[in-house]
Amino acid sequence: MNDLLKATLSGLQNGLTSLPLGSAMDNTETWQQQFLRGGQPEFQDIARELGNLQSLLSSGNLSPLALGSSLNLLGDQTSQLAQQGNAADLRADLLRLADTLRRHGHELLEHAGRSKN
Repeated sequence: MNDLLKATLSGLQNGLTSLPLGSAMDNTETWQQQFLRGGQPEFQDIARELGNLQSLLSSGNLSPLALGSSLNLLGDQTSQLAQQGNAADLRADLLRLADTLRRHGHELLEHAGRSKN
């Protein structure tokens, strides 16, 4: 999980548009499978939201509002995961990922707000 976490952080470092759609889909699929295999109830919510994000990415209609909301929710869920005792060795990277997801989510929501005006 640590290697996947570092690869995800690296991929998101240069912004969402620097990550090819195929890579984003592969990454979310890998994460979803990790969480589904984990079998823990708190992982199921993250896996569900990752499925929602995959649907949004594959829909052909990349809505900044929907994508921003999904990324914010995933950021919040990731932050909650980082606070759990079994994630102590990954806490710093999980919190960094949570912040990155929320930052990109807020940027998309701001873009969606500007597009409406």
